[in-house]
Amino acid sequence: MRNIDIAWIFYEMADLMEIKGDDFFKIKAYRSAAKTISRLNQPVEELVRRGVFNKIPGIGKAINAKTREILETGTCRTYQELLDQVPRGLLEIRSLPGIGPKKARILHQKLGVTSLEELEEAAKRRLVRKLPGISAKTEHEIVRNIRSLKEGRSQVLLGLARELAKELVEYLENLPEVARAEIGGGTRRWKETVSDVDIVAAADDVNGVLDAFTAHPRVTKVLQRDSNRIQVNTWWGVPVDLTVVTVDEFITAWHRNTGSRKHYQHLSLLAEEKGFKLSHKQLVDAYGRELEVQDEEDIYRHLGLEYIPPELREDNGEIEAAQTGTLPRLVELEDIKGDLHVHTNWSDAAGSLEEMVEGARKKGYSYMAITDHSGSLKIANGLDAARLKKQVKEIEKLNQQFDDFTILTGVECDILADGSLDHEDELLAQLDVVIASVHSHFQQDKETMTNRIISAIEHEHVDIIGHVSGRLLGRRGGYELDVERVLEAAAKYNTVMEINSSPDRLDLSEENTRLAKELGVKVVINTDAHDLKRLNEIEYGVAVARRAWLTPDDVVNTREVEDLLKNLK
Repeated sequence: MRNIDIAWIFYEMADLMEIKGDDFFKIKAYRSAAKTISRLNQPVEELVRRGVFNKIPGIGKAINAKTREILETGTCRTYQELLDQVPRGLLEIRSLPGIGPKKARILHQKLGVTSLEELEEAAKRRLVRKLPGISAKTEHEIVRNIRSLKEGRSQVLLGLARELAKELVEYLENLPEVARAEIGGGTRRWKETVSDVDIVAAADDVNGVLDAFTAHPRVTKVLQRDSNRIQVNTWWGVPVDLTVVTVDEFITAWHRNTGSRKHYQHLSLLAEEKGFKLSHKQLVDAYGRELEVQDEEDIYRHLGLEYIPPELREDNGEIEAAQTGTLPRLVELEDIKGDLHVHTNWSDAAGSLEEMVEGARKKGYSYMAITDHSGSLKIANGLDAARLKKQVKEIEKLNQQFDDFTILTGVECDILADGSLDHEDELLAQLDVVIASVHSHFQQDKETMTNRIISAIEHEHVDIIGHVSGRLLGRRGGYELDVERVLEAAAKYNTVMEINSSPDRLDLSEENTRLAKELGVKVVINTDAHDLKRLNEIEYGVAVARRAWLTPDDVVNTREVEDLLKNLK
């Protein structure tokens, strides 16, 4: 057996034990052993035969004995017992994006689910959102992901693509024969949806890597295999394309794989004009000499260009700007000083006020706005005036604990069907941040919906318009809306427009964000987080801003809190 086959048995044993609720340290030991085994340069079988396997750090008596049993029989008794004790359907539930073994155990213990079908039914009945650490948003994603598994898909949401890609890249990097592995294609360019996941790896043993890749538990079918490339389908229904090249070819291969096709073709023509030749293997000058390429910056430098970040590589003027030195300094994740759209368990989120604040502080933020739903959104346990006032007092009390962090009071206030707001002006005036959003009456005609949102933009206490189009990628399109009129009004009344970072929203879209910049509208990049994990989704909103050519000056939450508050209404 290959090392990776043995390692995956131990990985799965750890997951099965976590689903059962076994001892934490025992689970950790199995995962640690699995990682150690996957990274060994020599075959486990040989190390066992030489009597040195049990001398490797992290390989104790129990792991050594089970490894010997696996080598002799292809499995081990403990593994088989765990498979008998844990319903097979929980392994499928565990593999859903964002679930894992811990949440699979909670779902089984609290709701009794043992299959994807039972989980889907529980989610549709809104039972999942009542469990600790699981929000309504996670519940919606469970239904969507199970449906996608059943139906297959032609386009994959960026969040799912990146989650799968990162897992597969980590798997490849653990193989001793792999020198480097990276995400490519539209996933690396942060497109909102992609047709497949592209990965490029550097290794001398090409066939060994391709063989190991097919053994990954996520891989369900090999679609095509060539000398250095393999296309597979995965358990999540997402096609994956892996290319394996030598270490010397890696940078040029990764650059070409990243694309886009139009960007790469434009670069190739530019190279030809200089007498150069650009390929997936090398960059050659007019004299036939191979030019040194240590990183992607070298490719652009040899062609007389500024480095072009992956997010801009769409042949939308970025090459011309790189020729003249006029590429903008794009906003970066490190520029974000705080998140202005965060929910807590006061409304429909999983995290408490204190937990969300601590999560923001761990990210290095200097502020966060708590913006739970307003009262009319009953399904989200929205806050009426009395509860909102009570929350404001709790925030004021909590703020006294910090001298390096500010909790801003706020609300995500519903824009009602007639364009009025869900809270009285007197209450809104007391808050630091007011986000106005549409959550109902999506079927209004274009003129009515446009005027409804503009009414909120004109309101003196509305600082931000949240997820303006109302779209949910892969589930529903946006409502009828004249976006240009809305953005023109935002520019006139100094109302900030939100880029909602949730991967199933990304709203403002890239195109509407670009239009906002042209009209002089400031944007804010928020997560709309309903649990701690989703605070990390800020990177998706930053990617939208970068694809729209935004600089830090275009984004209000790149500012320190005093300057931020001066720029809000």
